[in-house]
Amino acid sequence: MSTQTNSEEISKKTRRNWWIDAGLLVSAAIAIISGIYFLFFPSGYQGGRNPLYNSVLLFERHTWDEVHSWSGILITIMVLVHLALHAEWIASISRHIIGHIRGQRPPLKPQVQRNLFLNMIEAISFFLTAISGVYFLFIPSGRSSIDSVFLFTRYTWDMIHTWAGVVFTITVILHFAIHWRWVIKVTRKIFHQSEKSITHPVTAIQKSV
Repeated sequence: MSTQTNSEEISKKTRRNWWIDAGLLVSAAIAIISGIYFLFFPSGYQGGRNPLYNSVLLFERHTWDEVHSWSGILITIMVLVHLALHAEWIASISRHIIGHIRGQRPPLKPQVQRNLFLNMIEAISFFLTAISGVYFLFIPSGRSSIDSVFLFTRYTWDMIHTWAGVVFTITVILHFAIHWRWVIKVTRKIFHQSEKSITHPVTAIQKSV
């Protein structure tokens, strides 16, 4: 009986990682959905070539902009926390790769190499999306006179933000698909323990009565 209970329990570290990953997934989903809105409902002006000008899909365009901005800020914070908590793993992998280049360590397993490659693409695309997002956050439209100060034109920043966001979306989906077994397993355990913590006090009260 005790063995079964221990096997169903999860560590505090795993629970913490699950909540952080859940926050990442939710904030990423909101940022992606709002980003898709801007992709298919681009800005324009009345009488211009944009036939969807002033269209409303659930919310006004200003609300979508706020949702996209704040979800982007949230996911940035969550990613920084995620990286901080996995700093030891990142350092270990980096030392292993450097050791392999020097001929001191064997190569990583193929599965680890694939996951590492996907993580790198995901990190680079997120970094580009976040940096270009910061640009649009602090340089709103209508101030194109200072665009040249920030390396690229506004159109180039827009292309970077859009396509980096597309790549990031694809890598997030692939990342979730690769780890979906872990996600489902830990999710079931977390909610199973939550149900036990609710039912146990009730059972204790019934027995005392």
